[in-house]
Formats: sequence, structure tokens, C-alpha cells
Amino acid sequence: MTALLERVAKAASTTAFGLSAAAVAFFLLAAAFVVGFLFWQTNNLLTNQVLGVLTAEARIMASEMKAGGRPKLAETVSAMSRLQGAGLYYLSDENGVKIAGNLNRIPPELVENARGGVFNYQPAAETGNAHAHLAVAIPVELGPEVRLIVGRDIEDQRAFADSIRVAFLLGFGILSVAGLIGGLAVSRLILNRMDAITATSRSIIDGDLTRRIPTSGGNGELDKLAGNLNEMLDRIEGLMSGLREVSDNIAHDLKTPINRLRNSAEAALRDPRGAEAYREGLERTIEKSDELIKTFNALLLIARLEAGPLEDSVETFDLGRFVEDVTELYMPAAEEAGFALSIEAEKDVCVRANRQLIGQAVANLIDNAIKYSRAGEPGSAITVRAYRQNGRPAFSVGDHGPGIAAEDRERALKRFVRLEASRTQPGTGLGLSLVAAVARLHHGEVRLEDNHPGLKVVVLLSGKCLTSVLPGGVSTPSDVAAGVAAQ
Repeated sequence: MTALLERVAKAASTTAFGLSAAAVAFFLLAAAFVVGFLFWQTNNLLTNQVLGVLTAEARIMASEMKAGGRPKLAETVSAMSRLQGAGLYYLSDENGVKIAGNLNRIPPELVENARGGVFNYQPAAETGNAHAHLAVAIPVELGPEVRLIVGRDIEDQRAFADSIRVAFLLGFGILSVAGLIGGLAVSRLILNRMDAITATSRSIIDGDLTRRIPTSGGNGELDKLAGNLNEMLDRIEGLMSGLREVSDNIAHDLKTPINRLRNSAEAALRDPRGAEAYREGLERTIEKSDELIKTFNALLLIARLEAGPLEDSVETFDLGRFVEDVTELYMPAAEEAGFALSIEAEKDVCVRANRQLIGQAVANLIDNAIKYSRAGEPGSAITVRAYRQNGRPAFSVGDHGPGIAAEDRERALKRFVRLEASRTQPGTGLGLSLVAAVARLHHGEVRLEDNHPGLKVVVLLSGKCLTSVLPGGVSTPSDVAAGVAAQ
């Protein structure tokens, strides 16, 4: 019992219960106003009806008095008094002696009230402990010879009003109880969902990033909130996994070049040639340090891209023309390496993006194609395309190299991942991960496809495009090439 009371008290203290109680209170106030107005109108209608009947009877009595005098009036009052109806009458002479009527005396409430009013009386047909009836009466002006009171029994009207009042109070109570029970039920339902969210968040705080907020399968506000929170948790889990992976990769992949750097410096110090050997050692150290700086710069760029959008540096431009400009910068390097570099760009492929980052992504893909493809063999060509795919701007770089197996393609987009086929070439394993980060920043995606033979990397961007060019973020192809070289 105590546990039940605690649960009820907890549910009653929630915001949902407060809002439900406020809604019920507002509804009850509105219902009370409507019922009160209807009751007031009904009471006025019944009152006017009774007064109308009394006024009509008063005119009839006045005409009888005028036509036949007091005997005729007494006869009429006696006849109407014998009828089994709601009419009440009292006729007396100038001395107050009763002549006719079904009232025994003038009601005390009307003795001093010349305009009439409401009074209680005991019907002659009821004896014993019967309760007094409520009636209303008015005096009829017939001259000094007689005094006539005409009234109506309104006990039925009072009973009707009492039944309305009881029904209203009963309904008010039922609605209040039902509203409170409904508020408790709603608050308990919401409280259960909130408890589930709280328990899940507590588990996540304790370190279990695999937990997700349960949903009911509907499309309500709480399910939408849970869905958004789950997406956020997926993103956080991915970032944390990436951070752990990057930390492990840094510890593993950068340890070797740093050790080599140190060994090179020690070897120069031990070289008996003296200053000449020192100079050669410093030059090798600077070269290897530059390679490490490039790696760290690439890591910083990827981290910046994954940190959030760069809305202040986006602009609208023609993707096909821009990809053509970037590709032309690499044609001499491709020819020198023995590749035929071609470009197929559609016109008016509008894209809203950061120009420099898109250029770096294109340049990284071309650089990878040149680095890992086999030059001099038949079909050793690299094709760069810019086009629209299902209404979305896209660009791709395809080669005829060894390609990437289907089971390794998802892993190849991660940082510091170098497949066995690429171990013989210098690199850090950050090129494709940087392209993937650029695509995610622009609400796009990267697809690794088979080029029959070789690999084709397709980058799909967001389809949103504005006709006006936004300020900031403008760069030339030479600036892009310089930025890629720095990575």
C-alpha cells in the first residue's frame, strides 16, 4: 500500500499530471459556466411562464367581478379551487373573512407585500409529516369590497431545479475524479517513458555507449525525441570509436617514424665525419619531420571537418567547371607517371559547398589513383567525372589499378587504414578518410565501387543549391593544390 501511494505521489508531482489537472480544471470551469447559464435561463423561463399564467388568471377574475359582482367571482373561485391543479386561490371580504378558495389563510409572506411573492404552504390534501410546498402568488386589485390572492404551486419547478443541481454536482464530481484518474494515468505513462530515458542515459553516463532509448513504435513526440537522441548517441559512439581508433593508430603508425627520426639523429652524431655528417642528418631529420607535420595537419583537418558545419565558408559554384580546373593541375603529374588523365564534366552542375574542401577531396582522389595504379600497362587511365546522379551533384575518380575488395571498402574509409596492396607506397592512410569527412560535412556520402577493373570512388553531395553566391570560402585551383600538398 505504501509503495502504491509513493507511485501515485510521484505521478502526481509530474508536469504531465499538472498539465492534465489544469486542463480538467479549465474544462470544469467552462462546464460550470455553461450549466449555470442554462440553469439561469431555464429558471427565468419557468418564472416568466408562471407569472404569465397568474397574470392571465388575474384578468379573468377581474372580468368576472366586473360582469357579475362578488357572487359571480366567488362562484368562479370556488369552481377553480375544486380543480386538481396547481392553482391556489384565496378570496375574502373587506373584513378579512374567507369567502372561497383552497388556501386557508393569506400567507404571512404576502400580508405586507402588496406586489406578491414566494411562500410556503401545506396542501389540504396532504396530512401528517408531508413537507411544505413552495408557491408564488400575486394580489388582484378588485376594489375595497373583496381581497383576492391568485397563486401557483411551483413545487414541480423546484424539484426540477433541484434535480438539475444534483445532476450538475454529480457530473462535476465524476468529471473531477475521472480527470484526476486520467491525469495520473497519462503522467504515469509519460513517467515510465522518462524513467526508461533516465535509466538509459545513466547507463551511457556510466560508460555503456551501446545503450539506446527504447521507442514504442509509434510516431509520437516522445518517439521522435527518442529517435533524435538515438541518432545523437550513434554519432557520439562513432566519434568516440573514431577517437579510440585514432589514438591507437597514432600510437602504432607514428611510433615507427618517430623512432626512425631519433635513430637517424643518433647515427649522425656517431658518424666520424663530423660536421658533414651532422648536416646530412639534420636534412634527413627535417624531411622526416615534414612528413610527420603533414600527417598531423591531415588529422587536424579531419577533426575540424567532423566537429561541425562550416556555413560561413560555403558558396554556390559550378561543380563541373571546378573539377575540370583541379584535374588540369594534375595532368602533367599523371603524364609523367605514365597515366592518361581524362575529365568528363557536365555543365551547370550547381553545388553549394566549401570550394577549397571539395577541391582537396578531388585532388586526394586523383593523387591516390596516380599513386596506387599500375602505370604503363594497357588501360592505365584515370577518369575524373562531374555529373548529377538522381538530382544530386556528384564527382568520381576511376582508375584501373588493383582496386579494393568489397569486404575492405568500408574499412578503407577510416583513418590510418592501409591495405596490403598499398604498403609498398608512401602514405599515411588518411586520404580516403579526409574525402569521407568532406562528404559528411556536406551531407553527402562516399561510395567505393568496382571500375572493372580497378576502383571508382564516387562522392555524392547534398542536392540543395542556391542561385546566389555566398561570401567567403573562395579559392582558386592553385590554392587547392597548395592545400593538398600541405596535407
